[in-house]
Amino acid sequence: MRNTLNSSTNHLFIRLLSAHPSGLIHQRTSTFTIPRYSIIIIHRLRRTMSTFTFSDLSWITRDQLATLIKEQKPGLTVIDVRDNDFIGGHIQQCLNVPVHTHDFRMPELVRTLRDQDTVVFHCALSQQRGPGSALRYLRERERMSEKGEVGIRKDGADLAGVQKVYVLDGGFVKWQEKYGEDPGLTEGYVKDLWASGY
Repeated sequence: MRNTLNSSTNHLFIRLLSAHPSGLIHQRTSTFTIPRYSIIIIHRLRRTMSTFTFSDLSWITRDQLATLIKEQKPGLTVIDVRDNDFIGGHIQQCLNVPVHTHDFRMPELVRTLRDQDTVVFHCALSQQRGPGSALRYLRERERMSEKGEVGIRKDGADLAGVQKVYVLDGGFVKWQEKYGEDPGLTEGYVKDLWASGY
């Protein structure tokens, strides 16, 4: 089936392929008149689709993140998106923004973090929730920037051009294997909870 929208005439042409009892394929074209506002909505949806996909995500290793934290580099924020599994420790000074709160907290997060140069997302394994959250953040940042809803950074720079967004490779599970017992990098670590794995 192939659909074509003609915005100048308000017609939607739908080409249908149907099977005939004889086994032959017949092609039929139908034309429907649709209201003008439907065309506007379709065109808006095409314009507002984000350019970010999972392949655009950047990853950071636990060693690279540990170096940034030890250097006390300003402009670094770590976002832990674990929900009820936010137990047994967390990366020093991270923000816990559970996935189930993203519907209403993501715009607030974009505005709050606009002056940060590096934002790192992670969950337990950084296989689903962490990457999904980073992608959602990038899309929301793009949407808000286009609408002028983010505000201006203190340094006046373009938010998308300056701010780097990463996903922690291996998540907190891999992090705690090396840095769990380092109080300068991990807070509230309970080794017994991680002894048998995640």
